[in-house]
Amino acid sequence: MAASEAARLTRRSGTNFYYAFLLLPAPKRQAIYALYAFCRGLDDCVDEEDGGGEAGLARWLLEVDRAYEGKPETALGRELAAALQRFPIPRACFDEIAAGCRMDLGPVRYATAADLEVYCRRVASAVGLASIEIFGYRDPGTRDYAVELGLALQLTNILRDVSADAARGRLYVPLCDLQRFGLTAEAFLDAATGKTAAPPAVREALAFLAGRAEEHYARAAALLPAADRRSMASAEVMGAVYHALLRELVGRGYPLGPRLRLSTPRKAWVALRTLARVRLAR
Repeated sequence: MAASEAARLTRRSGTNFYYAFLLLPAPKRQAIYALYAFCRGLDDCVDEEDGGGEAGLARWLLEVDRAYEGKPETALGRELAAALQRFPIPRACFDEIAAGCRMDLGPVRYATAADLEVYCRRVASAVGLASIEIFGYRDPGTRDYAVELGLALQLTNILRDVSADAARGRLYVPLCDLQRFGLTAEAFLDAATGKTAAPPAVREALAFLAGRAEEHYARAAALLPAADRRSMASAEVMGAVYHALLRELVGRGYPLGPRLRLSTPRKAWVALRTLARVRLAR
């Protein structure tokens, strides 16, 4: 059977989630590929030069509407429509994700941690809430787990992509955190893009944000209901790989410059170790 368009896009993206998705049975795997491809498409609208910005988001959301109505016009839309026939993904999740992507269209600055959390909930926790409808769960508390895990993953992304985001003029570290360590937004961006040498305060601010990410990983672990541990195996693998990435960033002193990546053998080891832990859980 030929790979679907959504599966090809997911594999080609190099996402850390790809191997976690392979744990799923075929119907769920195809559905999560479709969800991921649509989320990636929304993200590309604001990240790619030819993404279309607001107009691009509108086009993607229109195809989401058509998928919910059973009248998609694209190959990806047809895959999403098939997923929606099997799994009750809330339409509001796509609106939230698009709203988060829209926040990247203007100057990206967040005054407080609470302001940043709004963004993270939209671009990451909303994806988690859609994903668990595909994974399947019994305990409503699993939704709280998905929200917290999404926050942890997005903060890890932010810490990994500091320099790449700074090159686009995007600053996700809350301004109040910078002020705490005596930094201005301009000084932080100059250090992140290599225009100036990074003072110790830059790493201190990133360490503070990493501490916040660790809190969300801990909350997610505490909130996952025992009844749904096995059904959340893919989510747990995602979380473990990103948590390993966070610890690598911490261990290397929050390196600026090219994006830090875990090797494929390292990710495979983390995934296997996590899967064994999940399967042994009672």
